[in-house]
Amino acid sequence: MRSFTVAAAFAALAVANPLPQEIDWAAVDALAPIPTVTIPVVDVSAQASTVAYEPSAAATSIAAAVKASGVDSDAPTGLKARGAAICKPQPLGAGPAPKEDTPEAFLAYPEFSIKANAASTPSGYYNTFKDLKASNNAYGYMGYTVLSEYSTDICASKCDAIEGCAAFNLYYERDPTVNPNDQSCANPPSTTNIKCVFWGGPVNGENAKNAGQWRKDFHVVIAGSNGYVSNKIVTPPGCTTPVYLGNAAINAPFDCNGKDTYLGVRIFQKGPFDISKCAAACEAQADYARAHPPANGGEIKTCQFFNTYMLMKNGSPVGQYCSMYSASWGSSYGTNYGQFRGSDKYSVEWSYISSNSTNPNPACKPKA
Repeated sequence: MRSFTVAAAFAALAVANPLPQEIDWAAVDALAPIPTVTIPVVDVSAQASTVAYEPSAAATSIAAAVKASGVDSDAPTGLKARGAAICKPQPLGAGPAPKEDTPEAFLAYPEFSIKANAASTPSGYYNTFKDLKASNNAYGYMGYTVLSEYSTDICASKCDAIEGCAAFNLYYERDPTVNPNDQSCANPPSTTNIKCVFWGGPVNGENAKNAGQWRKDFHVVIAGSNGYVSNKIVTPPGCTTPVYLGNAAINAPFDCNGKDTYLGVRIFQKGPFDISKCAAACEAQADYARAHPPANGGEIKTCQFFNTYMLMKNGSPVGQYCSMYSASWGSSYGTNYGQFRGSDKYSVEWSYISSNSTNPNPACKPKA
């Protein structure tokens, strides 16, 4: 097998039959696109919203699917935004505002940039971008809350309290003081809300694409947008402590006996990024393989090692990719940085590897 670095990606287009550790296009093509998430507007009835997630239930569901059908792909889900009443008064935000009440003045207001650039990075997180004029449309929307101050520590503490929250986006948003759903209030005075939005996958500058929206004649815009990603990953039961590979995926060669240890892939699009999903799929694949031995009496290959990461297309999430192997490979084999498909760039983010803690089955490495 061979690695696909970004530099070599265009050469891959000439390959007629993709090798196993290239991105599984059949699995990708079977997926529906992840829908664009519209963060709910702030209204009187709710200044906060969270999406419930239960890891054990998700893992159980995935295990059942893999045991029934083997290595395959999952299905997507979506969200809907709330409606709004005509000219209904809205709560005033806690953020500062420029003297001139226009979207242009809001975007140019220096205090937003000063606050964003001076913000500290909370313990357990790393900063991915600062002071953008757009919010994220990342993977696994987990809800939002409105804060009384621009505080990364408060936003992080709220993310930590949400099962499955892996990242957050903190920003100032220009919102209407009444719902602009009628000609009598088509462009009302504004207020500045400080929004803390929670995600189940990584946020970055590339998926910060939401520059606002029009609501009748009122222009909602965003400023001082910062992104933070958690570096805390829980070790699934029965697995070794996950090793972080960053933006690289495993590209395992044939072992010393010339055998391929790669087993296949599952792609998840429901809920947040959760390493336990891939662990459950790996365990279930082993059960499936034992229940469906090769008809020719050949070796039964069971999953003992997996690599899971966020697969991105042009900076936007495709889903949580889960590659499975019958033997464990070290981080030095993390040399696959993605590839191009036509003009579309598919890349790797937030990549982790882990083995069966009882039987990791270290790979018999090929001779140099």
